[in-house]
Amino acid sequence: MDRRTFVRMGTASVCSLSALTTATFARSYAAAPDTKPSWLLEVIKANDQQIGQIRAHRDKESANPAFGGIKDGEDIPNPQSTADFVRRNACAISCPESTFYRSKELLAETGQAVQYLLKIQHSDGTIDLPATNFHSTPDTGFIVKRLTTAYTLLNRSGTPGLETVLPSLKAFLQKAGEALTVGGIHTPNHRWVVSAALTKLNALWPDARYVNRIEQWLAEHIDMDEDGQFNERSTLIYSPLTDRLLITIAKGMNKPELLDYVRRNLAMTLYYIHPNGEVVSDASGRQDKALVGTLEGYYYPARFMALRDKNGELAALCRQIEKTVLLKGVYFLDYYLEDPTFWSELPASKPMPTNYVKAFPHSGLVRIRRGNWDSTILKTSPVFLTFSKGEAVLQGLRVSASFFGKGQFQSEKIEKQGDSWVLSQSLEGPYYQPIAREKIDPAGDWVKMPQASRQKTEVQHYEAKVTIRETGNGMEADIQIIGTENVPVSVELIFRSGGTLSGITKHPTRPNAHLLSADSGSYTVQNDTITFGPGKALHKGVVLRGALPPMDAPTVYLTGFTPFQHTIKFS
Repeated sequence: MDRRTFVRMGTASVCSLSALTTATFARSYAAAPDTKPSWLLEVIKANDQQIGQIRAHRDKESANPAFGGIKDGEDIPNPQSTADFVRRNACAISCPESTFYRSKELLAETGQAVQYLLKIQHSDGTIDLPATNFHSTPDTGFIVKRLTTAYTLLNRSGTPGLETVLPSLKAFLQKAGEALTVGGIHTPNHRWVVSAALTKLNALWPDARYVNRIEQWLAEHIDMDEDGQFNERSTLIYSPLTDRLLITIAKGMNKPELLDYVRRNLAMTLYYIHPNGEVVSDASGRQDKALVGTLEGYYYPARFMALRDKNGELAALCRQIEKTVLLKGVYFLDYYLEDPTFWSELPASKPMPTNYVKAFPHSGLVRIRRGNWDSTILKTSPVFLTFSKGEAVLQGLRVSASFFGKGQFQSEKIEKQGDSWVLSQSLEGPYYQPIAREKIDPAGDWVKMPQASRQKTEVQHYEAKVTIRETGNGMEADIQIIGTENVPVSVELIFRSGGTLSGITKHPTRPNAHLLSADSGSYTVQNDTITFGPGKALHKGVVLRGALPPMDAPTVYLTGFTPFQHTIKFS
């Protein structure tokens, strides 16, 4: 998805790019097919169905200031949902295969939505994101980037009555362009959002100011590390978004060198796929961190690059998406319609990586996959290990100790030692002596007599080390904690909801909490089972002071005291 506001309603709008005539960016695949492929017809049908649902959220009262606008899930009319409605309608009206092809009724509703957008557009050309941003250049860019294609698709459709819609849509877009040439941004991807929007505007109405602003943002260079990941590490939202944006800029500005960043990110993404087709998101620096999501956002860049480079691995990725989650990507229909060469037959598939150990040091994780199971090791995260086997998912392994209220385990680095990965944490718990006489505040203000100025005594120590290694059929984590003795320890095995636990004992007072004292337990979802153990249950203090609150998920706990040493296996 391109913006969190669209999570409830879905969507936005895309700009069509002029075909490039320069040899530098000539396509390396065949000419466009004459008919739309079956996968695209499915997406067109799904778009029709969703239009029917979204129409129910229209403001239909002509006397209402929000007339023509689309409300979100909280009944708030907003430009994002409204622009998305325009984009969806443009796709349907322009497709002969749609039940809304050249629909006069839908065109009239589209015109009303455009008038609403003009009404709420600020004098400087910006719009608001009511959930958080106001007079926002980036959020204007998100809308313009897609509405430009809506304009092109409608214009190509030859639908009677377009003169009631297109001039107003053009006025909105060109006014927005004024904001995009001067406005600022918040996050790294916003630079490419604005640049892609300007690229599409320039394709419709060339303007040197658009080009100059694009070049100004591109002069900052693309924010990609050596792993092939963008700064935000947002594998569900902003990485695939940035891939799409860079393709747009590369095509429209004749900068094929930008495609190398897309190649590198897609090559990395092949190692971020769980056996069940979900995407690893645990290292994200944005709102998708550790969320469950799938690959539909990557379909456009993967297919584009598979066709351009004749890349068999990316072709296999596209075919996997088509078989599993294609219709979740109905939001991207405008991308699929903008250029008929996108419909060309994919090259032959080559196997994607399913048997590997791959470290991504700049992203702070290690990926291990062996066929139907995989595992992720993470630094700078309280959840430092995940393990999945088909549909059975251990969302995370966490360790905490009630050591001065700060014993939630988290390692700043992952060290490779032989065939193992070692994570560690060192803490101290001091007490403080009276402050020196000359540093006593006359008013007795505690803040003005800081702990840093006091002598430490009775210092307690805490040293935790987790050694993770691969076994013959899974993973094991050896947990060792030394230092101050008799500190309570809690180990959390956090599973995804929806399965069945066995071999464990329900905690007497806490919901969703279980203890493992037996040699092994198991967690089963459909035909997939994760086995774990051995157990350790020396006390029932599973949520310790200073630890993170428990997750809303079935959780199995192992408990003990320092010095603590225990190896737990997952298979």
